Amino acid sequence: MSLVELFRHIARFVKPYRWLVFFTLTLTLVGSLTAQVNAWVLRYTVDRITQLLDAHKALAEGISIILWISAILIAKEILNFFIQFGQKFYGEKLRILVSRDLAQAVIVKVLTYQLAFFTTGGNQPGKLQTRIDRGIESLSRLVQNFFIDILPLFASAVVALVMMFNANVYVGLVGLCILPIYFYASTLQAKKLRGKRRNIRDLRETKSQGILSIFDSITVIKSFTSEQTEAAKQLTLQNNLTDTQMKTRNITFLFDGLKSFIEQIGVVLIIILTAWLVLSGQMTIGAIMFHILLFNNVTAPIRQLHRIYDQINDALIYSESFFETLDADNQTEQSGVYRPATIQGHFVMRDVNFTYPDNAAPTLERIDMEVRPGTITALVGLSGAGKSTLINLLDKFYRPDSGEITLDGVPLEQYDTNFLREQIGLVLQKNHIFNGTIEENIRYGKPDATTEEIEDAARRSYLHDQILAMPDGYCTSALRLSGGQQQKIAIARMFLKNPPILFLDEPTASLDAISTEQIKNSIDAIKKNRTVIIISHSISQIIDSDSIYVMQKGRIAEHGTHEELYHRHGIYHNIFDAMARSLNIDKISKTYEEDE
Repeated sequence: MSLVELFRHIARFVKPYRWLVFFTLTLTLVGSLTAQVNAWVLRYTVDRITQLLDAHKALAEGISIILWISAILIAKEILNFFIQFGQKFYGEKLRILVSRDLAQAVIVKVLTYQLAFFTTGGNQPGKLQTRIDRGIESLSRLVQNFFIDILPLFASAVVALVMMFNANVYVGLVGLCILPIYFYASTLQAKKLRGKRRNIRDLRETKSQGILSIFDSITVIKSFTSEQTEAAKQLTLQNNLTDTQMKTRNITFLFDGLKSFIEQIGVVLIIILTAWLVLSGQMTIGAIMFHILLFNNVTAPIRQLHRIYDQINDALIYSESFFETLDADNQTEQSGVYRPATIQGHFVMRDVNFTYPDNAAPTLERIDMEVRPGTITALVGLSGAGKSTLINLLDKFYRPDSGEITLDGVPLEQYDTNFLREQIGLVLQKNHIFNGTIEENIRYGKPDATTEEIEDAARRSYLHDQILAMPDGYCTSALRLSGGQQQKIAIARMFLKNPPILFLDEPTASLDAISTEQIKNSIDAIKKNRTVIIISHSISQIIDSDSIYVMQKGRIAEHGTHEELYHRHGIYHNIFDAMARSLNIDKISKTYEEDE
């Protein structure tokens, strides 16, 4: 991304604060004029003192000059104090406001993206976090530097260059000719660093993702005593990052030295030229200092670029990935407008095919399935058969590659996505618990729920008594709960939401035997008069279903009731028998017989 493209992108975030920009620019213009006062005062002082010395005037006659010079310089410094304060204040305020808007804009936009965005293109959570944080940091710093450092310096340089030309064309030409040579060196430096800076960006994102993965997997890592292995992986990433950074710094130091040399050549030329003009009688002695100070103002941005050049390049590099994330309009979830008064829950899938992004093999193939309203449909199959993927399609998390899905006779893509998901209760095998209290987490199912409704949902998920036994009750942090208790919170959300359609993906997988029975009773109660699709390896939940679909390698292998499928002696028969054997049904039966 070029600097022009970058400013075009960021202009939309700066535009709402145009008055801040106006005040900053006004102060910048005034400041660029006051910055030349020292050069004028020094030239006048040297020339007048030289005249007094040539005329053998007494010191008393020069006191008035000293007083006037002192008054002018002090007044200039007082004025500069307020100018610089205003520039920094407005510039910092602009940076903070733009930073806020950038952060909010990217979060709002990312929340609208389809799930496929987060599983493709290196958009893993750690990488996205680094991309967003670094992007906001570098972009907001660029805005601040532009109005506090870059713009005032370049404005002063332009004014100083005009004054040099006004005083002497040849001196002005020397100052003007040095600048393009310097900027050519800067451009060459940028080209050599661009690829390495992108590598640094990618390595930082990969490192952040690796650290996040360690935190998420810390229990597994410790159980396998793999601390040294994981540390070695991170050391390899860190060494790659360090090597690339050192190569970058070597190039930077080389070109910074070259640019300093070019600048000093300009100073030497100015001194030689002005000295020759003084000796030839075309210029006063004060003009030497006058032109050197003006040239110093012209080259001030060059010296400052040594300091902020890295920040500008960081903004150019990180802005690419940041604005790619912000402007990924093709990843926005598609939504229809259909919002019926009621939902019956009659799903029909016809010849549906689906492959996850970045996957070579298809996940679902030629799926034909019907879910009748008010019935319980079970999805059975080995892990990886495509059961959860099928639910993802019905919830519009993904769109099928081909085929048609209808709900109550209307194509699913025509439904308003938010409305559709409001009608569906989703309980997963592992549900997310937010950083907050138990009450806040349950209330997620219905933001305007009353305290009584929250407590009722907790009772129906058999969690209320456990919550009351805690010192802080419903104000207890939900992250302190056990896995089974957190699962009950997810089920309590579903009770609170009270939707006409339920998708249950192993809802009792994380619960103990007593909790499993409790939740089964709760789910059985809420299943009534609702459309339910359940994925489960629990015999009790499968045999209660009105219809069972057996999935194998992304296809529907068998379909029917429990009795029909079991007596076919096919795939379902084998799966069911395996479930029974895993529960040691024979021994359980003998235990009951002996007890009787």
